[in-house]
Amino acid sequence: MRARTTAEGMRNLPLRAHPVVPELPVGIALPDLAPWVEGNVLRGVWSFPAAAPGPHVVITAAIHGNEIAGAVLLERWLCGGLRPRCGRLTLAFGNIDALLGFDPADPTASRFIDEDLNRLWDPETLTSGRRSVELRRARTLLPVIESADVVFDLHSMLWPSDPLLLVGQSRPAARLALGLGVPPLVVVDHGHLDGRRLIDYPPLHAPGRMAMLIEAGGHWEPATIATMEAAATTLLRQLGMIGPQDPLLPPTPTSGRAARFAEVTTTITAKTSGFVFLRPWRGGDVIEARNTLIALDGEREIRTPHDDCLLVMPGLRALAGQTAVRLARFTPAP
Repeated sequence: MRARTTAEGMRNLPLRAHPVVPELPVGIALPDLAPWVEGNVLRGVWSFPAAAPGPHVVITAAIHGNEIAGAVLLERWLCGGLRPRCGRLTLAFGNIDALLGFDPADPTASRFIDEDLNRLWDPETLTSGRRSVELRRARTLLPVIESADVVFDLHSMLWPSDPLLLVGQSRPAARLALGLGVPPLVVVDHGHLDGRRLIDYPPLHAPGRMAMLIEAGGHWEPATIATMEAAATTLLRQLGMIGPQDPLLPPTPTSGRAARFAEVTTTITAKTSGFVFLRPWRGGDVIEARNTLIALDGEREIRTPHDDCLLVMPGLRALAGQTAVRLARFTPAP
């Protein structure tokens, strides 16, 4: 966890936007996905049953097309011939069209084509008359998602942040995520005002079903792939779908820290185009004192609602209508 920031340390900060924008080099490469584009059940979706009964686990990557780390991992597993020992394992390249348009010279441009694929997962939207590339993809993926017992959605982050697992409002998913131990932070949240994520899709909250999302690190950092693989490997091992000696998957590294659990108390959505943080916060920072001023949204002051306030994924350039940061409190594990 990041070091705490005290009110004393904040006292002399100027009330203005912090001008520093971190460099975001592309340190990984998108592999050749041509052999995997067509899939064996749907375009970009590969599904492998085992003879022995077990859960259907769906691992999704590149729901945002510029988040290529998950696609790198799935390609590695597909090339290695990974197969489950029980149940069914499905590996899905989410927004395949946006992913194939990834350009390292303009790496944020391929997040989506028409709209965010991770804001469409409510029944009303999916059955509406709206049309877009991403809605068509979500509707195509529905049979796979609706047949899953466990969905593990691989994501990465634009702005600096410690890795974490998000589980929406599902207590069973929270317990499963805490058991992974990697990353060592599990967060319960309410999602976004501008649409439901895949893990928020209501059928995935039925008894016996679970969905969780990993934010594994910076979009284009090699360490992000390693964190994704450690978490996904641990999940598959805990569910009995792979063996401890499987040569395709390395032993899971441990952080040496017990997993911590936090619940989002406040989601801050930018209301103006002038939303600014008072310093370049990093996800995982903990603000010690309640009522500490951390951002301005036009004339609105954004202050911490409680002591020991965890900052969850602050977006240092939030636009009006976007989630700027989630504020969370550490609580006992469920």
